[in-house]
Amino acid sequence: MSENSIYDLAYRGKTADVKALINQDERLITARDSSGRMLIHWAALGGHDELVRYLLSLDVPVDPTDDTDMTPLILAASAGREKVVNTLINEGADINAKTQQGHSALQYAASKNWKSICALLLEKDANVNITDNRGATPLHRAASKGNIAIVKLLLEHGKKLYIDNKDADGNTALHLTCEENRVDEAKLLVGNGANLTIKNKQEKTPLDLASPGLRRALQDICSEKEKSS
Repeated sequence: MSENSIYDLAYRGKTADVKALINQDERLITARDSSGRMLIHWAALGGHDELVRYLLSLDVPVDPTDDTDMTPLILAASAGREKVVNTLINEGADINAKTQQGHSALQYAASKNWKSICALLLEKDANVNITDNRGATPLHRAASKGNIAIVKLLLEHGKKLYIDNKDADGNTALHLTCEENRVDEAKLLVGNGANLTIKNKQEKTPLDLASPGLRRALQDICSEKEKSS
């Protein structure tokens, strides 16, 4: 993307310049760059809500895909552009759209620790258990990264959340937290019912992957839960 191209101008939020160029050539409204992106992709990624709204007012589709199936919503969610995410959702964007790798807006937001965007997506009925091509859910992403605020948020959707979903390697979110020694996240998952005995494809349980100290802490939580039940 060359500097001062119309796509670069859209990414930088140069709304007046973009409007002037569109007035000269209306084909630019839906023209695509070398990566298959339209102006709305770049405006969304840059977080420029006014420009996104302007483009939508010109009947630009809300969900065009680039050459990796990225939509404006997925780009905005990944970049932490909450205002644009809200606008695109309200204009009918597909909240569960996926890239070619199976990554959704919620997965990116969970991975990047954008709590308010995760909350917004979940409020609008984003699939809390959506999986990528490797079988990873938003919970896998947030837990493995140590994004505890996101883990808590996902757990608040307890009735819908499948806490023990396995990825392509047979790992649950708890496996990943134990392997990464994410102590607080592991405790939180076990306290909310995550299974300590599930085996992954290497026949390892979460406890097998945990450090000695974490293993004891998780076993203690299970013991306390059994006593109180």
